[in-house]
Amino acid sequence: MSFKLEGPLLEGELVRLEPLEHRHASGLAAAAEEDRDTYEFTWVPRAHEVAGYIDAQLGRAADGRLAPYAQISTATGQVVGTTSYWEPRSWRSPDRLDAIEIGFSWLAGSAQGTGVNAESKYLLFRHAFEEWGVARVDLKTDARNARSRAAIASVGARFEGVLRNWSRSWAPGEDGRLRDSAIFSVTAEEWPQIRPTLEARVARAVARRAS
Repeated sequence: MSFKLEGPLLEGELVRLEPLEHRHASGLAAAAEEDRDTYEFTWVPRAHEVAGYIDAQLGRAADGRLAPYAQISTATGQVVGTTSYWEPRSWRSPDRLDAIEIGFSWLAGSAQGTGVNAESKYLLFRHAFEEWGVARVDLKTDARNARSRAAIASVGARFEGVLRNWSRSWAPGEDGRLRDSAIFSVTAEEWPQIRPTLEARVARAVARRAS
């Protein structure tokens, strides 16, 4: 594939998505340890694992499979999590991107429910559809992860089904086991309807922060 996956800096009102670097390590370590109650099915490093986590993500980026981001709160300037473009696919032409996944996403407990997730997905969707011209964006999660499935559905992605034994499990005590993955997507045809809904949702979150 000749398309080169590179994620540019993406800036919103609640969150700034910066290409992941080792300078984000201390902030990620603090974010990851805030409250781990929501990470039952998600790969989130412990503080002492963050350097290795960043190395792994940058290794995937070097192979052209991933464009990782640190999520930065615009209110505090603090790192509040990560997200990534992942698994680029080109079907019609090697220099044209047809589909991309958004994955490796997690947020510190204090950033959950603040609109950061909605704006992060908005920025990633907008760039994928309007700059790269993709036909679809995928999002996947452990089929048992009701919280993550609800969050994905809330940004307008459509549930497509469950892929059985699709990838490794990140659940504690399940090393070496496979998980069923719930897959969601947004298509290029759906994006014009989803965009204003997400913009309105982000605007409400911005207003709440200001009040």
